[in-house]
Amino acid sequence: MASGAPLFAGVLTGVIGGLVVGAISGSPLSVSGPAAGLTVIVFGAIEKLGSYEIFLLAVVLAGLIQFLLGLVKAGMIGNYFPSSVILGMLAAIGITIILKQLPLAFGNTGETEATQPFLTAFLAQIHWGATIICLLSLLTLIFWPRFRYLNKVPAPLAAVLLGVGLALLFQYTSLALMPAHYVSIPTLSSLTELTSLLIFPDFTYILEKEVWVIAFTLAIIASLETLLSLEAVDKLDPFKRNSPTNRELIAQGIGNMTSGFLGGLPMTSVIVRSSANVNAGGRTRQSAMLHGVWLLVALLAIPQLINMIPLACLAAILLHTGYKLAKPALFRQMFRRGLDQFIPFAATILAIVMTDLLMGVGIGLLVATFYILKANMQNAYNFEIKDENTAVLTLAEEVSFLNKVPIKKRLYNLPKTVNRVVINGEKSKFIDKDVIEVLKDFEQNALSKGLNIQLQEVTSKRKVVRTSRNRRLQKVI
Repeated sequence: MASGAPLFAGVLTGVIGGLVVGAISGSPLSVSGPAAGLTVIVFGAIEKLGSYEIFLLAVVLAGLIQFLLGLVKAGMIGNYFPSSVILGMLAAIGITIILKQLPLAFGNTGETEATQPFLTAFLAQIHWGATIICLLSLLTLIFWPRFRYLNKVPAPLAAVLLGVGLALLFQYTSLALMPAHYVSIPTLSSLTELTSLLIFPDFTYILEKEVWVIAFTLAIIASLETLLSLEAVDKLDPFKRNSPTNRELIAQGIGNMTSGFLGGLPMTSVIVRSSANVNAGGRTRQSAMLHGVWLLVALLAIPQLINMIPLACLAAILLHTGYKLAKPALFRQMFRRGLDQFIPFAATILAIVMTDLLMGVGIGLLVATFYILKANMQNAYNFEIKDENTAVLTLAEEVSFLNKVPIKKRLYNLPKTVNRVVINGEKSKFIDKDVIEVLKDFEQNALSKGLNIQLQEVTSKRKVVRTSRNRRLQKVI
């Protein structure tokens, strides 16, 4: 609905994400479907192209681009996201889920009036029937697994059954729910009706520039979201398995080509579905495939029963999932790791909550990169004073141009008692030319001050610098 697409398209995408992507993907726990992060892009694309059929062509082409990205091994980019950013993304998604589900948890289905204070308007729109269902569903989710003989039935299923029962009971009281408080999916009576809902892409626009621009945009953003989600799901996996990223891009490409061809929305690996899969005890990709099967069966066989489920009950399940992703223990754990981990973690959370997923992750990566560079600069050397008048500077294995400033600062700020300097590069495998130039300049400066200097085995991939006790700096190319 938010994407401006037919309602059936979202359900169809979930079915394809399970059956097609689940069958091809190498991830044991990732579940694919329509992604909330693409909502704004999809809405704008449909509006710009002027036709849903033309938009479907862009989805097919986006899937083809993803398929090619998988073939050329572009999935390796997912291995370069810092863990602090990934954990921040998970926590931010949890917080976002909670914020978005709170109105449904209290039965608020309308917009607040601008003339009313927010709190007054919010309290006025609370529906106590929906609120009671949400609270009791939450209690079921929390305490149900603690009972040994009851936990054989999944807690979310028990919460849904409780919610349906309470909604039926409230029908005859002042707590009765309104139609807007229930799930609403298309009601189908046969496969013929299902096929009549399929929409096919318009291939006559395949040479249009705007179609290809949108296709590339969808492919890049969907691929990044998938890789981020895949990395996050691997962290949630109790067995800590490593999902093949290139195979996932190929699976997503085939899934999006199928979805676009049949009238569905673009899809990604979705962290909400995937974390629900983990929480439910999923172990292999069969759970993702069966999710697609059950979604299709439910759509055909029991749409009337599904439409009896209160949204407040589903909000409780998502609130519980959101809390697990953003529980306070995670914040304490990240804080104990140090500010270099906590600040990128917190920055990612704030940026995602205030903007969107990709922008937030981008900001988190910038902050994390700052701390990575800072650590790299600090670890360029080891400095110590021996015998009060001898300074020993031992260079690290890799000394890049980023280390030039701290090395230069250290050398030109030696204690006044030092009259002998030893620069040891025996452990170094590579030293940047800029750093070598700094050493060369410092030697000349130190000689003019009468300091005794010794450089030992300073190596570079492009040149080798050696000095002997006669204080001469020689270059061996």
